[in-house]
Amino acid sequence: MTSLEIRKKFLEFFQSKQHTIVPGAPIVVKDDPTLMFVNAGMNQFKDIFLGNAPAKHPRVANTQKCLRVSGKHNDLEEVGHDTYHHTLFEMLGNWSFGDYFKKEAIAYAWELLTEVYHINKDDLYVTYFGGDETENLSADEEAKAHWLQHIPEDHILPGSKKDNFWEMGETGPCGPCSEIHIDLRPADEKAKIPGKQLVNTDHPRVIEIWNLVFIEFNRLANGSLEPLPQKHIDTGMGFERLTMVLQGKTSNYDTDIFMPLIDFLANLSGEKYGTDSKKDVAMRVIADHLRAVAFTIADGQLPSNTGAGYVIRRILRRAVRYGFTFLHFDEPFLYKMLPVLVKQMGEIFPEIVSQEKLVSMVIKEEEEAFLRTLSQGLKRFEQYLEKHPDAKQIDGLFAFELFDTYGFPIDLTQLMAQEKGLTVDMEGFKKGLESQKNRSRKDAEKSADDWIVLLPEVNGTTFVGYTRLSCEARIVRYRKIQQKKQTFYEVVLDQTPFYAESGGQAGDTGVLVSDIETLHVVDVKNENNLRIHYVKEAPQYPNVVFQAQVDEKKRTLIANNHSATHLMHAALRRVLGTHVEQKGSFVDSHRLRFDFSHFSKMTEEEIKKVEQIVNAKIRENIPAKILQNVPIEEAKKMGAMALFGEKYGDKVRVVIYDPEYSVELCGGTHVPATGQIGCFKIISESGIAAGVRRIEAVTAETAEKYIDDQLEVLKKIKSNFKIQQNPVQAVEQLIQENNTLRKEVEKLQKEQARHLAAELLGKAEKVKDVLFLAQKTDTDPSQVKNLVLQLRATADNLVIVLAVENKGKVNLAVGISDALVKSGRYHAGEIIRKIAPMIKGGGGGQPHFAMAGGKDVSGIPQAFNAAKNLL
Repeated sequence: MTSLEIRKKFLEFFQSKQHTIVPGAPIVVKDDPTLMFVNAGMNQFKDIFLGNAPAKHPRVANTQKCLRVSGKHNDLEEVGHDTYHHTLFEMLGNWSFGDYFKKEAIAYAWELLTEVYHINKDDLYVTYFGGDETENLSADEEAKAHWLQHIPEDHILPGSKKDNFWEMGETGPCGPCSEIHIDLRPADEKAKIPGKQLVNTDHPRVIEIWNLVFIEFNRLANGSLEPLPQKHIDTGMGFERLTMVLQGKTSNYDTDIFMPLIDFLANLSGEKYGTDSKKDVAMRVIADHLRAVAFTIADGQLPSNTGAGYVIRRILRRAVRYGFTFLHFDEPFLYKMLPVLVKQMGEIFPEIVSQEKLVSMVIKEEEEAFLRTLSQGLKRFEQYLEKHPDAKQIDGLFAFELFDTYGFPIDLTQLMAQEKGLTVDMEGFKKGLESQKNRSRKDAEKSADDWIVLLPEVNGTTFVGYTRLSCEARIVRYRKIQQKKQTFYEVVLDQTPFYAESGGQAGDTGVLVSDIETLHVVDVKNENNLRIHYVKEAPQYPNVVFQAQVDEKKRTLIANNHSATHLMHAALRRVLGTHVEQKGSFVDSHRLRFDFSHFSKMTEEEIKKVEQIVNAKIRENIPAKILQNVPIEEAKKMGAMALFGEKYGDKVRVVIYDPEYSVELCGGTHVPATGQIGCFKIISESGIAAGVRRIEAVTAETAEKYIDDQLEVLKKIKSNFKIQQNPVQAVEQLIQENNTLRKEVEKLQKEQARHLAAELLGKAEKVKDVLFLAQKTDTDPSQVKNLVLQLRATADNLVIVLAVENKGKVNLAVGISDALVKSGRYHAGEIIRKIAPMIKGGGGGQPHFAMAGGKDVSGIPQAFNAAKNLL
């Protein structure tokens, strides 16, 4: 079977078992602070397991793109080196939410594997939880009994808590699990050693393919377990491993999931796959990493220097490094592989088709930038060797600098060192790495007590904030959290007018007031379908009724900016074209930020046109038409655009400002009519990634203040010129005069330098076979280089050392004639490095010219003598 057929049969099988087939979630997680990326098929159903949301369907199945590159589940270093680890992989899964349990889950898994996929029953082994005395948990005899209906007892093995007790995290839903393993060894090996002896021993041919999790407990912060009111099934089967099994391959990379990418890469590099182990690893790494990077960008995460964007940048750079080191690519190559991936997976995951142009441009730009960085790192390595000519070992902290600043993997530094006959101080490198980890750990430090539950919840918090800014509320649960040495309290209410940060809109602030106390709400966020109110104070009397009151002024300013974002989005599509799509946004009470697809810098005329359109729509005072619970397909027929990287439910909220102008899917708060916005002004337009531009703009009173400030600047400029009526002409004239004067000054300085050079040359002395000139000069520091370069051209055997004092500091400059440089005996950079310590400074440079700066003027004579002694 092809991989397409394997996936299709899985979904059709569970559909025949009354499971609803649901789409996978975007890889990037937006409302769960414990996760950057979806790392398991169950992530999108986490709210149901936590009891924060009802299940729409009692049984579901799907295929989910997962990414495991950070945190507990991190397979990055194994990728490409073995046959089955990946960064991005597909997880095939089926779920039951309080419906069927162990008996049915086991029966379905057995039927699919043996009767649909026709896997040999004798090759299958299963494990079950064997109990744990420290947890006071008995063995899962129930699961074992169900397995005995399908498989011989000697193929059913007890497992440890590590292997057979699944936990979502340190707290939360958990339970015993049953893994299904397959023995893929040849018959002669099976005859020597039974497969059951190799289960869970990391044998490359006896591997796990499916995990059936029986969720029946909740782990509390104190470590204890409590039974859940509803029991759930959560299964996950690795699609890539299953395909390897069914296609009779010995490696996931040999299947039709990866081979089209590897074949293309082999042709592109001129190398043959399967002939060199290091190059084979490189090809596997690159094929794997391209999938991870392409799908993550398509799902809305652009590479960056922080958070999830930094993880994606690291993966992309890792692929480039392997191509650079082992396949000798010194130009971008990853983006050229993208059409192969799109052709292969576009039918299953259409987002990679619709975002192909953007993904390609982002990857290419990132490759170009990193290849430049690699080049800088190589220069840095050469400079290190020049400074340490007698070194036997590369300093570990320097190796860490190459890793941290320039993205050099330690094995690349070791390889370069080996070529020079050197080793690398790995202990020092590990210290740098550990120090970085400790910094990251402290930054992310967050401790939380268990929730104090006061009221039973009914499907989370009721939000009334679209129509009201205050309401009565009861605290459902609360807990203390410690983050970055600050203490907050997370509070969940039964109903709230507070908008929680989502869809690019900042959360509301305000107060919770009772007859006894006031709690200040500083932020509101959605976490796992809970609307979390962050308050500064601990609730002293949490059982009383509070009045929840939103800061009205702040909410109004946020609504102004959010509605203006919709008006601007529509204006951009009119001015620039319908290729413009939102790629991200953020609005708060101060300004709006809007990222969109466009492939060139906007002109001043285009920016002005967008502003004119938006302000015209504001003056029209268009009333908002907001439709709730619209079926998603109906909303799309109305022209509503689904936004980049967002996951929508079956019913959506549609915000309309004139059906012919702006129709968007949006859960944010908006102005009742556009006139409330007052005015709109773009304050910046810039590029943030390949094919992605960013606009920042202000509205209402902030826009008025911005315009007033600009007018005040203009007023001050005008007051400095006689030509009051045309200050622009006056400024242009001043700039022109300034440029003319600067050129005249430079001309005079060069002339002065020529005279000074002739004067200085007469002071040179003979040292062995060279002329040595060491002088302190009063010339302008900016002209020292010109002076040295002029001097060195006047003779074939001249070594120059000039010193310039400037505001209590000193600059040294060394120049050497070309003929002396070519002899190989003289190097200005080496001389400057040896004499700079005399002025308590440092520097470097090229063989013909070098400079250093220092703070000890009294060391100049000593520096001159040191240079003379070197000669």
